[in-house]
Amino acid sequence: MNQVMTQKPHELLAATLSAELEAVNLLIRERMASKHAPRIPEVTAHLVEAGGKRLRPMLTLAAARMCGYQGEHHLKLAATVEFIHTATLLHDDVVDESAQRRGRPTANLLWDNKSSVLVGDYLFARSFQLMVDTGSLRVLDILANASATIAEGEVLQMTAATDLKTTEEIYLQVVRGKTAALFSAATEVGGVIAGAPEAQVKALFDYGDALGIAFQIADDLLDYQGDAAKTGKNVGDDFRERKLTLPVIKAIAQATDEERAFWERTIGKGRQEEGDLEQALALMAKYGTLEATREDAFGWSAKAKAAMAQLPDHPIRAMLSDLADYVVSRLN
Repeated sequence: MNQVMTQKPHELLAATLSAELEAVNLLIRERMASKHAPRIPEVTAHLVEAGGKRLRPMLTLAAARMCGYQGEHHLKLAATVEFIHTATLLHDDVVDESAQRRGRPTANLLWDNKSSVLVGDYLFARSFQLMVDTGSLRVLDILANASATIAEGEVLQMTAATDLKTTEEIYLQVVRGKTAALFSAATEVGGVIAGAPEAQVKALFDYGDALGIAFQIADDLLDYQGDAAKTGKNVGDDFRERKLTLPVIKAIAQATDEERAFWERTIGKGRQEEGDLEQALALMAKYGTLEATREDAFGWSAKAKAAMAQLPDHPIRAMLSDLADYVVSRLN
């Protein structure tokens, strides 16, 4: 990626797609309205207007434009993707008992758990109405499957998060569910609605899948190596919350009996003491698992960029390629 670039890739994409993004924002505001339940737009607006990057809907718009789409259905699909994402965030914050998101109090804290869950359900329903509006059964199939994969991934994470038998394969399944499924669906439907050739639709899916995995692995690594001021998370939050992420899974796979007993006490049983985080970091350093995790993130970023070769030569293609570099540039 060009290091002297003044704008980050997602900012460049947003500027390039600004008119379409504005149309998507109008559609989102229109569709999150409710004649009978004013709490719905209140709760939704709190999250939708919170200043997120709109990365997922941008991927849909970018894919459609790159494949030469001329209609307006991609706007509905971009809004659909954002509604699915927002619905899952509302549900996640309840499940995780979170108090903050993007530096603001969560909806479940400002209102209550019931409101968050029910408004999330409403947004899922709205997203299906938008999908149907496009008249494409294939688009409906892709986004419905993604929604099921997301829910499945969340349930799998709940059971696998503190189970020391969790493998890298299971971790990848969780990551595909919680992050990559919506990235790949967002890019794939952009190609489908544009009537792109199958090879290009497959490349768009592969790009979104690899980008989402790289993004999540980088996020999990930054929990142990990141700058709290930049990431908004304290170092070791995942450890304290007993989340089995890739650096720990790699360390457990190589652990001695004594080390395994440490992981069982701290992660499996949640009996953590002063100095345990430092001990965990020392074990990860001993087996080089932070560096190995970093290499995995860069490997998935490279896969995302490789998928781009199948796509039309277009200025947006270069931006998407730079985006794949950007999601792991935080690890340098």
